[in-house]
Amino acid sequence: MKSSNRQLCLMIGLVLLLILSACGSNSTGTTSSSNGPIPLKIMVGGLSKQIYLPNMLTQRLGYFSQEGLNVTLIDEASGQSSENEVLAGQVEAGSGSYNHTIELQAAGKQMECVVQLGIAPGEAEMISTKVASQIHSVADLKGKSLGVTELGSGTQTLTTVLLHNVGVTPDQVHFIPVGAGATFIAAMQQGKIDGGMTTEPTISQVISQGIGKVLVDLRDPQTTQAGLGGPYPFICVFMNNAYVNSHQAVVQKLVNAYVKTLKWMHSHTAAQVADMMPSDYYAGNKTLYVQALQNQLAIFSPDGNMPAGGPQFVLTTEQETNTSVQGKQIDLNATYTNQFTNSVS
Repeated sequence: MKSSNRQLCLMIGLVLLLILSACGSNSTGTTSSSNGPIPLKIMVGGLSKQIYLPNMLTQRLGYFSQEGLNVTLIDEASGQSSENEVLAGQVEAGSGSYNHTIELQAAGKQMECVVQLGIAPGEAEMISTKVASQIHSVADLKGKSLGVTELGSGTQTLTTVLLHNVGVTPDQVHFIPVGAGATFIAAMQQGKIDGGMTTEPTISQVISQGIGKVLVDLRDPQTTQAGLGGPYPFICVFMNNAYVNSHQAVVQKLVNAYVKTLKWMHSHTAAQVADMMPSDYYAGNKTLYVQALQNQLAIFSPDGNMPAGGPQFVLTTEQETNTSVQGKQIDLNATYTNQFTNSVS
C-alpha cells in the first residue's frame, strides 16, 4: 500500500513538473515575462551616429523595459557587421541599412526589416577643402579616393549610386574604409581621402572645422530625392526571417518600443532629444550636435512603416549598380514587413 502511494505521489509530482515547465515558456521558446524580462541583443552599426539615434534613445526612455525586454545594445562600425552577426545567430537583431536585406536575399539568405527607423539616409558626400577647387560635381570624383565606413557598407552603396547616376563606375574611384567620427576627420585632414560619405555629427564637425564641405546632401527626404533620383529608406532594425516567424510575440514587443520612440521624437525638440543621449555622443560640442540633429529630424520615420515606393527604388539601384544582385529574382515582400508596426496600439 505504501509502495502504491509512493508511486502515485511520484506520478503527481511528474505531472506538476511538466505543467510548470510548460507554463515557464511561451510558444516562441523564449522565457516568458512572468519569469523576468526577455533578453535580446541588438548590434548597431555605430551607436553615436545620429542616424542610429533611435536605438539608444529607446533604451534611455525605458521603452524596451516597459515592453518586458532586457535589451543589450552592441556597438559596431557599420550595418554590414550587424547583418553578419544576425545571420550567425550571435544577436537577435541588427540595426543597419535596408539595402542589406536585398543583397542577402540575392545571396540566398533571408533577413527582413521589422521597423523602419530612417526614411532617408541622413548622410552626405563630403569633399576636402584641399581638393574643393577641383570638384564641383559628382562626376569630378572620378579617380579620387573616397572614404566609406567599411567596404560593402551602406555608405559605399550610396556613393556607388551617386557615381552611377553620372556614369562613373566603382572601379574608377578608390574606396577606402575610414569609419566615422574622429577617424573619418583624421583621414580627410591627412589627405588619405579626397572625400567620403559620412553621417552627423561628423558632417557638421568637418564643416565647422573648415576641413571639408558638402557635395551631395542626403539629410532629408527632399534632398535625397534630388540626389539619388528617388526615395531611399535607410536605417532599420532587421532580423532573421525564421526568427521573426517563430518569435512574433517578442518581435511585436520590440517594434512597440521603437514606434513609441519615433512618436516621442516627433513630439519633442532636437534639444530635448539630445538631452536624452550620452554626453560623449556630442563629441565635445553639444550645440553643434543639436543643430545637426535639428537639420535632419525629418529623416526619422513617424511610425516605423516602410515608405511606399522605397523598396522598389532601392532594388532598382541595386540592380543597376551591384553585380551580386543583377539577374537575381528578389521578393521584396520578404525583405521588410509592416505587420508589426501596423499592430502597434
